[in-house]
Amino acid sequence: MPHDSLDHDHAHSVLPSDPALRVKALETLLVQKGLIDPKTLDAIIDTYENKIGPQNGARLVAKAWSDPDFMAKLMSDATATALELGFYGRQGEHLVAVQNTEEVHNLVVCTLCSCYPWPLLGIPPSWYKSDAYRSRAVREPRKVLEEFGVQLNKGKEVRVWDSTAEIRYLVIPQRPLGTEGWSEDALASIVSRDSMVGTALAEVPQ
Repeated sequence: MPHDSLDHDHAHSVLPSDPALRVKALETLLVQKGLIDPKTLDAIIDTYENKIGPQNGARLVAKAWSDPDFMAKLMSDATATALELGFYGRQGEHLVAVQNTEEVHNLVVCTLCSCYPWPLLGIPPSWYKSDAYRSRAVREPRKVLEEFGVQLNKGKEVRVWDSTAEIRYLVIPQRPLGTEGWSEDALASIVSRDSMVGTALAEVPQ
């Protein structure tokens, strides 16, 4: 135990103060001690940078907008439908899609921690994990949406969905007017991460 404590103290003493440099220095120490495999680490980084993230969710939404049959399948069984496009993995199980309409706007929160569909949206943003968002999204969703710049008609219902370890929710944004005839790639380009959480709208750039 004393040896472990010494190693721990030594690691702190040699790590630089800059966060990025600290991460790199810590990585180097762990590799040198044989505690991590650089190739495995590179594969993990590549996965999070290139294979999961909001671009996946945007592709799913764009296909749903373009194909009514696909939309129906997505709303019926989002987990299986996402799997058809190759989107699966940890934090992506038990997915439920909720669709924004003229009458309803959906907002997703995780009141207990930060449950989030990683394969489709990537790593959750810091605000999603914050105590303020987790509590206020339930109590005063309209005010929270306004702070994100989302102005809704007073008559539109706001539904708040609480993600858990068992169920994760994905918002299907309302398709903007003027996008008829667009390709799926073009449609995907206007679907943001936040619009799939409900804190933004899908909008055509001005």
